[in-house]
Parts: sequence; structure tokens; C-alpha cells
Amino acid sequence: MAHPTALVLHPDCARHDPGWGHPEHQGRLPAIIGAIYQDTPALIEHVLQREGRLAAPAELLRVHTPEHVELVRRAAEAAQEQGQPVFLDADTVVSAASWDAALAAVGCAITAVELVLEEDAASAFAATRPPGHHASADTPMGFCLFNNVAVAARWAQAERGIGRVLIVDWDVHHGNGTQDIFYEDPTVYYLSLHLSPHYPGTGSAHERGAGAGLGTTRNIPLAPATTAEEYLRLFRGALDDAVAEFAPELVLVSAGFDCLAQDPLGGLRLEPQDLHALTAVLLERARPTAAGRVVALLEGGYVPRRMGEGVVNVLRALAGLPPK
Repeated sequence: MAHPTALVLHPDCARHDPGWGHPEHQGRLPAIIGAIYQDTPALIEHVLQREGRLAAPAELLRVHTPEHVELVRRAAEAAQEQGQPVFLDADTVVSAASWDAALAAVGCAITAVELVLEEDAASAFAATRPPGHHASADTPMGFCLFNNVAVAARWAQAERGIGRVLIVDWDVHHGNGTQDIFYEDPTVYYLSLHLSPHYPGTGSAHERGAGAGLGTTRNIPLAPATTAEEYLRLFRGALDDAVAEFAPELVLVSAGFDCLAQDPLGGLRLEPQDLHALTAVLLERARPTAAGRVVALLEGGYVPRRMGEGVVNVLRALAGLPPK
């Protein structure tokens, strides 16, 4: 019998080191693990724990250009040789271990999807870094090296015959990379709720896809004053529309925890318990066409304690447990 949910990790993800002064620092994953184990035994006994694998470069090439992949690899080599990180832009840093960490982040995303499609777990959460949703097919940016959720979606399609993938992005920042990758693709529906105006400046409501993909992008820009109740109402409505129009076979979540109140890079008002409610709605809406298959991948979140509380609530919802 399948476990209610799975937690996928890899030790190399903790080795990505942009520096402790960087928001996406090495303290993020330990905060998540600590919060999960503080909820023991109520949570852990419901969760299948698995170590992910390193993605193969060929798997990255389903989404990224060879030049993009080589840029990240060479930057990690240069960081090793120089003894200090390499900046790809003002925000995006590659350390000596970042190549391995990035492969582990993508590999964990794939492992999480595989566990669910093989019915080892009904749902899954991949606690990984660096994040991914700002990375486009040819450009790392916004703390992101490779687009983890995009590669996982393509893996599900190429390796398991999944026809339609819904990607739900609740990170406070618009996932411009994910949108760009799938903007003309009718087989992947991208739904984003994000603060606006805010970095990276994309994600307006009129951006709906193009060509064969017209109608499979949905953006819901949010004002800072948006309440949790209004957020949940908009989330339910947009999700209902996506399921009715698209009938997804798999639901992936770019789970950013910078949507929580008090995040220094955020500006919304959600609390950790609100993410339990969002996840529960996702599970319910995913049942008719996707057999409840929901896989969440860590994106942003820059107050480690709050992020840990948020992840616990997402995992509790995936496991069928009440919020905490």
C-alpha cells in the first residue's frame, strides 16, 4: 500500500553555498528538517523518506540549452579553482559544490515524481536547493540554476507517458522561467499567484500563453493587502478553471514559502496554516483527473523558522493530517 506522502532529500543540496549573507543560504534545509522532526512522531510515521539521485545532464537538456548547462558546470569549476563563488548575475551565485547541488535538486524532483507515478507514495515533497522557477531554457537567474519543476514535468512526459501536467506556483515571485519554457506548449498548464508589482516584473494577467499554448498560462497578480481569505478564494477559482479546462494527469507545485508574512523578500500575509489549506484544496482538485498525484518542490522562503513551519503544514496536508 502506498504511503500517504514522501519526503525526498539529497545531502548535496546543502552544499550549495552562496554565502550566509545571501537570502538563499545553507541554513534553509536544516530549518526544514528540524521542523519536521519536531513534529515527530505525528508526521514522520506517515512519511516515506527517500534520498533522491543526481540528474543526468541529458535530463537537463529536455528543458535547457547545452550552453546553459555548460555555463553552470564551468562556473562551478571556476569557483573551485578560485576558492570563491562566481556570480552569474547580481543575485545568482555558483559555488564549488553548486553543480552537484543543482543536479541533486533536479534529481530529487524527478525522484519525487517517480515515487508518485510508481505508486510508492500518493504524493511527495522534495526539499531541495537551489530553487528553480526563475531559470529559463537558456538563462540562470533569481537564485536559480536549473528549472527543477520544468525538468520534472518533461521527465514525467518523456519517461512515464504523462500527457498533461499542471504546474501551480505559489511562490511570492512570478516564475518567469517556468512560464517562458512552457508558454507555447499546450501540454503544460502554468498557474501562478504572486505579488505584483514585484521581482521579476513579469506575470501580468494578460499573459495567457501563445500559439498552441494560448490559454494554458494563468497569472493572478496580487496586491500586498490581499488577505488569506481572498487568496484562498482566488486560488480555488483558478484551480477549478484549470482542472475543468485542462484535466491534468499530474500536478506539480512550485512551493515557495516567501509567500508567508514576515518574509524579507515577500509582502503577502499568508500564515503556515494557510498553506495547509492550499495543499488540501490541491489534493481534492487533483483527484478526478490526476488520481490525487501532487508533487511539491521547494522554491523560495527566506525566514528559516517560518519556512520550516510552512513545510510541516504542507506535509501534514499531503499526509492527511490536520494543520499545526
